[in-house]
Amino acid sequence: MSLRALIEAPEILMAPGVCDALTAAAAQAAGFGAVYLSGAAVSYTRLGRPDIGLTTMSEMAETMALIRDRIALPVIIDADTGFGNALNAERTMRVYERAGANALQVEDQSYPKRCGHLSDKTLIPASEMAGKIAAMADVRASSETLIIARTDAIAVEGYDAAVERAERYAEAGADMLFIEAPRSREELAGVATHFAGRMPLLANMVEGGRTPATGAEDLQALGYALVIFPGGIVRAMLKTMEAYYASLRATGANTAFADRMHDFPGLNERLGTDLLLARGKAFGGEL
Repeated sequence: MSLRALIEAPEILMAPGVCDALTAAAAQAAGFGAVYLSGAAVSYTRLGRPDIGLTTMSEMAETMALIRDRIALPVIIDADTGFGNALNAERTMRVYERAGANALQVEDQSYPKRCGHLSDKTLIPASEMAGKIAAMADVRASSETLIIARTDAIAVEGYDAAVERAERYAEAGADMLFIEAPRSREELAGVATHFAGRMPLLANMVEGGRTPATGAEDLQALGYALVIFPGGIVRAMLKTMEAYYASLRATGANTAFADRMHDFPGLNERLGTDLLLARGKAFGGEL
C-alpha cells in the first residue's frame, strides 16, 4: 500500500523512528506499516552528537539508500530545513527521492536547525519557507512523494502564528502538516480541529519533550493521520548499551547479560544469513 493510501486510511499510521538498516528491518519485522528516518537519530548514532544541525544531506541520503536496500516499507525522511535555500531544498528532494524516500519532512527553522523540543529556535520568514515547499513540489519526480511541512513557530511566535504559517505552507503545496511541539492537549486538539477535513496532520511524540505523551489511539480520536516516535529507538538502544558495557566491564564476560541479548545463531536468524547464503549458491556463487 502506498504511503498516501496509508495516511488516508481511517486508522492512524504509526511510524517508529529508525536510524539505519538494522533498526528499519526490526521495525518491519514488528509489523509497522511505515518508518521515519530521523535526522536526530542519525546524528545521535552516526556522530554521537545532539540534534543541532550537524548531519549533512549526503549522510542522510546514504542512510536512506541503505535502508531502502533492506526494507520495502514506505520511509518518511527528515529533510531538516532542506539544507539551505529553495535551490538546496530542490536538490534535497531529488537526492532523497532517488535514494528511495516516500516522503520528505521539511521545516521552517533557520539553518543550522536544532531539535524541535530544544529551546532558542529561530525561524525563517513564512514566505521563504513557502518558496521551499513550492520548489520541492515542482522538482519531485513523482506526485506520490509527499511533502510534509513542519513549523516550529509555537515555541518562537506562539500558537496562532504556527497555525497561520501552516495555512501558508498548505497553500504552497504541502501534502501534510506538522505543527511541532504543541504544549498541551488543548493545543494538540486545537490544531486537529482547525485543519479537520482539509489537511492530514502529523503528531510527534518525544518522551520528555514539550508535548504531553499521547497514545496513537488518542491521537487518532483527535484527528491525526500519522504519529512518529523519532528518537525512541535510540534512547532504548543507549540504555541497553550502557547496561551491557557496565556488565562486561564488571564481570569480564557476557554471561551475566546473556538473557538480554541475542546469541550468534539468533542474530543470524534475524539477519537472514541462511537465506542469503542459499540464494548465493542458487546463482552459482561460492560462499
